[in-house]
Amino acid sequence: MDAWLSGARDAIAHAADVPRDQLELTDEDIRTILDLARIGAHDSGERTNAPLLCYLAGIAIARGGVLHELADAVRRAPL
Repeated sequence: MDAWLSGARDAIAHAADVPRDQLELTDEDIRTILDLARIGAHDSGERTNAPLLCYLAGIAIARGGVLHELADAVRRAPL
């Protein structure tokens, strides 16, 4: 993670009262999230769908979803 993203992560952790180590991203997480953003932006034809799709995935993860399973579901969906 670069310095800017690390700083943003720390700010989010502080604001949410969550230990920052719970907001670590693996290299696989990063690739999957960026692929979701690519799908949201390019496959939909609307760039604004990229952050919205990633946010929806984040909500699902907070409620027990698994990132790679959610990404696979989006990849398979007839969108």
